[in-house]
Amino acid sequence: MKPVARAFWVDGPGRGSIRDVPLGAPSEGDVMVRGLFSGVSRGTESLVFRGGVPQSQYAAMRAPFQEGEFPGPVKYGYLSVGVVEEGPADLLGRTVFCLHPHQSRYVVPASSVTPVPDSVPAERAVLAGTVETAVNALWDVAPLLGDRIAVIGAGMIGGSVAALLAQYPGLRVQLIDANPERASLAAALGVDFALPEEALGGCDLAIHASATEAGLTRALELLAPEGTVLELSWYGDRRVSLPLGEAFHSGRLVLRGSQVGRVAEARRSRRSYADRLALSLDLLADPVFDVLVTGECAFEELPSVMPRIASGELPGLCHRVVYGTP
Repeated sequence: MKPVARAFWVDGPGRGSIRDVPLGAPSEGDVMVRGLFSGVSRGTESLVFRGGVPQSQYAAMRAPFQEGEFPGPVKYGYLSVGVVEEGPADLLGRTVFCLHPHQSRYVVPASSVTPVPDSVPAERAVLAGTVETAVNALWDVAPLLGDRIAVIGAGMIGGSVAALLAQYPGLRVQLIDANPERASLAAALGVDFALPEEALGGCDLAIHASATEAGLTRALELLAPEGTVLELSWYGDRRVSLPLGEAFHSGRLVLRGSQVGRVAEARRSRRSYADRLALSLDLLADPVFDVLVTGECAFEELPSVMPRIASGELPGLCHRVVYGTP
């Protein structure tokens, strides 16, 4: 009999389960990874769990090792950290990150895993995909010395962007969220905090990650003439209305999308996907990123936890999934 692993599946909108999945033997050039931790990407995975992926985006939204099709049954996810149990000698026993769904063990090509630096705890490495999105965003807009920047939405992505911007010299960075409790997150990341109505205007750049119409509207309002909004939110099948008839044209404002599926144009000719992910893991040596992990559950609990995350009943930032002992 073939060995089996355990994987989390979205059975249909609002329903998930853990299933046995067959586990093939690694071929030459493959690795077998035993899961240690995985992370729930709240925005995207909640949309997938609720069945909110538009049919026109089914192909674009596929995860690298997804099985099944939207809206379900589908095995989805991309923040997995594990240890290599079988594979090439240089990877054997190494802790690695992989863009794999929530699963106890899996076999993938060795080229699909990235070693986690010794300076980065495995528990923190689940944030690699989120930090990679933030890295790509900052490559897209390339903040300049002295810029006034608003980051709207203090979630996983907004928090990661703010954490990186805090390392730039000479910037005015304000993390903006409708939840006043996120002020403590901003303080931990080393940036200022404001409620939307209290945010400083005159911004050269606004990075929007709240996934709300109100947040995107406020981002436009905070710009100085010829400023740019970088949109990181994913709305799924929701339509968004914006006040483009107000200062948008007279201010020559820019609204630009950013998405991690492609390396930012400014670096595309000189950096690969592997380079970008390796950089993101290196950046996670900074313990400040630990504040972005706000919840944890055992893998077996995921079918009961995901509905609470998707509905908003269980708020927070990154939710970490812990796998049992071998």
